[in-house]
Amino acid sequence: MDVSKSWSRALSLGANLTQQWLQRYGWEILTHPAHSPDLAPSDFHLFGPLKRHLGGMAFETEDDLISELRNWFDNLDVDFFRVGINSLLSRWQKCIDLHGDYVEK
Repeated sequence: MDVSKSWSRALSLGANLTQQWLQRYGWEILTHPAHSPDLAPSDFHLFGPLKRHLGGMAFETEDDLISELRNWFDNLDVDFFRVGINSLLSRWQKCIDLHGDYVEK
């Protein structure tokens, strides 16, 4: 059995069903690049502060790194996430206004 062909068919079927559902309920489908760092909250809001936090640290084990990451996430203020999501709205609007061109800060 060719797993890659089966997987490909399953993904295609899922995409088709999603498209039909979106059309049925009148949702507008916005096209965007497969990866756009200016529109991915992890890229424009999360990784910078995380990189600054981890900068200069050294970890003896993977468990030490995981522990530090958990500590960092546990101590983030809830507003950190709110700001990231809220800025996504304005970034999407800029992308729409620029007809899909790259959005910078």
